Amino acid sequence: MCGIWALFGSDECLSVQCTCAMKIAHRGPDAFRFENVNGFTSCCFGFHRLAIVDPLHGMQPLRVKKFPYLWLCYNGEIYNHQTLKTQFDFDCQTKMDGEVLLHLYDRFGIKKMASLLDGVFAFILLDTANRKVHLGRDTYGVRPLFKFLTDDGFLAVCSEAKGLTQITHSMETTATIVPFLPGHFEVFDLKLNGKVQSIQFEQFHCCTREPAHALYNTVEGLSSGVDKETVKRNIRSLFENAVRKRLMAHRRIGCLLSGGLDSSLVAAMLLKLSKEEKLPYSIQTFSIGSEDSPDVIAAEKVAAHIGSEHHKVEFTAEEGIKAVEDVIFHLETYDITTIRASVGMYLVSKYIKEKTDSVVIFSGEGSDELTQGYLYFHKAPSAKAGAEDSVRLLKELFLFDVLRADRTTAAHG
Repeated sequence: MCGIWALFGSDECLSVQCTCAMKIAHRGPDAFRFENVNGFTSCCFGFHRLAIVDPLHGMQPLRVKKFPYLWLCYNGEIYNHQTLKTQFDFDCQTKMDGEVLLHLYDRFGIKKMASLLDGVFAFILLDTANRKVHLGRDTYGVRPLFKFLTDDGFLAVCSEAKGLTQITHSMETTATIVPFLPGHFEVFDLKLNGKVQSIQFEQFHCCTREPAHALYNTVEGLSSGVDKETVKRNIRSLFENAVRKRLMAHRRIGCLLSGGLDSSLVAAMLLKLSKEEKLPYSIQTFSIGSEDSPDVIAAEKVAAHIGSEHHKVEFTAEEGIKAVEDVIFHLETYDITTIRASVGMYLVSKYIKEKTDSVVIFSGEGSDELTQGYLYFHKAPSAKAGAEDSVRLLKELFLFDVLRADRTTAAHG
């Protein structure tokens, strides 16, 4: 949960370019660092940290003694890092979940490394020994990543597009800022002057395939049958595991609660598992709406039932309208539905930041896309057509729902 930024082959003074990285400072309020790359005077990393795991050793670029030639900047969480460390007997120097990327890359290379990660992530991995730069992003694009590449090989990468808009370069032709595609990795050759050339761009996973990391999953009781009871048991096991594996944070956990089915199920499971795991605090839930909105009333009922420490946030139409400009700045999109849905999420995130100590926030994003929860699915001409549109929505999540969830919460660290 942070902001990453890097330049390779900058034509301009790095100390001037670095000011652009401050535009994503909201993503990491705990610490920041700029670091030049040894031997490459035109390359540098910028990092804004929100400390979630291993507060002591978590600064980036992450480097360890075993691999002095590897530099890693990543944003996100790797939920199966302990499983992978045990499975492959990695000798890790820190408690950082991201360190496992360095060990996987060293042993298996970039494609297998990316495919074995169970988590949400965007990464920049530099290998100075082999002069390679690697970029990658999780299957659904939960964590954002943008890049621009000039015709002469100057590469700039950032968590949000706003950190790249004022980067200067020597070419007359403009470089286009593009989102890095989810579920893909890209490899660049790094030349001695710091410029790069793309040599490989490949998909390592898509949502219709079982992920490679499933081979080492610790989910119990999954069966291969397709009868209704078996399917229901499998959904229950996978859903419970999805909530449990996200409890790895070293900061306080809370949950957005609209009172609808998706967030209510997540909140209820979170309360159940937090007691099993003996978390040393009560789980806070947060709802937002105008006065007497049905969401707020429903959320209060759910919170009372599951026993969470509930916070009700109310806002007026005027407060919502006032926030729209800031919301658009953080979203970097003019999509009407996304903006409308983001205002409440932006304001509740602001409340969480100012009034509580919850830092890691659960929500119910993605379930409507996965389980055909939108109203228009009732008019699907066939089950096959419904399934195909569900897959389309999952592949486009990075442009809409998870973009909203990432940016509105990251806006407030």
